[in-house]
Amino acid sequence: MTDVRTALAEVVGAEHVLSGDAVPPDYGRDESLGVAGVRPDAVVLPAHTEQVAGVLRVASAHGVPVTARGAGTGLSGAAVPCAGGLVVSFERMNRVLEIDADGQVAVVQPGVTLGELDRATAGKDLVYPIFPGEDGATLGGTIATNAGGMHAVKEGVTRHHVLGLEAVLATGEVIRTGGRYVKTSTGYDLTQLIVGSEGTLALVTEATLRLRPRLAHRAGVLAPFARVEAVTAAVPRLTGGGLDPLVLEYVDVLAMAAITQNAGLDLGVPQEVRDTAGAYLLVVLENRSAERLEEDVRALGGQLADLGAADVYVLADGPLRKLVTAREKAFWAARSAGADAIVDAVVPRAVLAGFFTAVQRIGARRGALIGGCGHAGDGNVHLSVFQPDADALARVMDEILAAAVECGGAISGEHGIGREKSRHFRALEDPVKVELMRRIKTSFDPDGILNPGVLFG
Repeated sequence: MTDVRTALAEVVGAEHVLSGDAVPPDYGRDESLGVAGVRPDAVVLPAHTEQVAGVLRVASAHGVPVTARGAGTGLSGAAVPCAGGLVVSFERMNRVLEIDADGQVAVVQPGVTLGELDRATAGKDLVYPIFPGEDGATLGGTIATNAGGMHAVKEGVTRHHVLGLEAVLATGEVIRTGGRYVKTSTGYDLTQLIVGSEGTLALVTEATLRLRPRLAHRAGVLAPFARVEAVTAAVPRLTGGGLDPLVLEYVDVLAMAAITQNAGLDLGVPQEVRDTAGAYLLVVLENRSAERLEEDVRALGGQLADLGAADVYVLADGPLRKLVTAREKAFWAARSAGADAIVDAVVPRAVLAGFFTAVQRIGARRGALIGGCGHAGDGNVHLSVFQPDADALARVMDEILAAAVECGGAISGEHGIGREKSRHFRALEDPVKVELMRRIKTSFDPDGILNPGVLFG
């Protein structure tokens, strides 16, 4: 690697190349529970697109594997580098280049965090509506995994808001895809191909994002149900009821206890109601008008009562914000409680009840405690699995993900495949489709240097 480090220093400057003991351990891991960290041989911190291109030309010439890194908040091991590999960190490419209020577009570099972009758009009464639960996540990382979050039931996921990209191929060639328009019928949609590719096709150096008007008024309703089946049965009625919820979250009693305790939060639900609850629905509405929002909340309360809710609790702004924040941090609550694995699966809304039943049977059969929450409005389920025996845990994960596929779903709704699920991806996906994806990767990355081991193992 001596020649490689010398060549990299010529591209980005010696002070922006870290190697050996100078590489902090954080560059070798992300937040995955199932993928061990690997310290890379070198880390480079480019400042602009031309430097990224130069870095990839060096890596390609020497056959060095490359892993892109944002904030390292991913949950699938996609930011864990290969042994002997190179990490390209985008922490210096962290500028919001433009907020176009008239066009409702933002242009950003990949190292910008979601929190930074949210603060930049707030002054224009606009919002980038992707909130996957971690404000410190970078735009580059969320584009790589096609991140979703609690607002996905109304706003969709990352790919619905990425209008165009600047990206560097493994050869060092720079391409631009898309633009400041919302539709095109001009050849293959390379923008959408790169979104969700987990750094295996190209390194994104700039993104053009669609923004939405920021609505001023928001209200939340918490509804306990006696049975999980009643919760899942209510979801399609609520999404099709005309109120267009911003958030529609399922939280089982185990997860609700963990996240409220972790946040020190009292929601005012009486003990006798908590004792009989099987699960909760959290519904958040928003509107331009406070009066119309109040009408919508009343209508929502009536719908929930008709659907079998034990009661309906309208949350004031403070408790609502705290509960939403606590729900977004559910992974950390599960981690602090000792969870051994986190499941991110997605199934059609109509079969949520059947999937949950299958999950509980798997847990009982394998001696695992399984609880969780999820974006019920779009069928994205997050489960915390407590099973310290490694062999038993592997069987639990195999069976849960297989059950999701059997239900017509997929093994990841928003966290990506990374390294953690590559075995399941190859086993459960259509082999013809996987082989086509391999050929696409070869077209973008003929020498296979971009994030090898991710997706395909």
